[in-house]
Amino acid sequence: MSGKILCIEDNPQNMRLVRKMLSAGGYTIIEASDGFTGLRVAAEELPDLILMDINLPDIDGMEATQRLKQNATLAHIPVIALTANAMPGDRERFLEAGCDGYLSKPITRSELISLVEQFIPQTQ
Repeated sequence: MSGKILCIEDNPQNMRLVRKMLSAGGYTIIEASDGFTGLRVAAEELPDLILMDINLPDIDGMEATQRLKQNATLAHIPVIALTANAMPGDRERFLEAGCDGYLSKPITRSELISLVEQFIPQTQ
């Protein structure tokens, strides 16, 4: 197994795309469609990595990330902001909020896999 990744994303098409890209790479994908569900699933599943959409229907991804990082059991899990917010300064803002990485949408398979591999090294 290559690693367990929680994807917190409210757009079904984006979720399907991420699932397809990462499943093909051998990763196990866990899904949540809003921030509160994502926090609960993270605590239950303890994934190796979290892909966090920033624009979620309940709490935004920045608040969800801050809550994750304040939880001693979850704080070690890397969080990558996966967002359509790509204005100057957005990357820095998300990193300051506690995200460990940033990838703007639309994403390519090579970009996503490359970034994921920085946090979940391949062991073959």
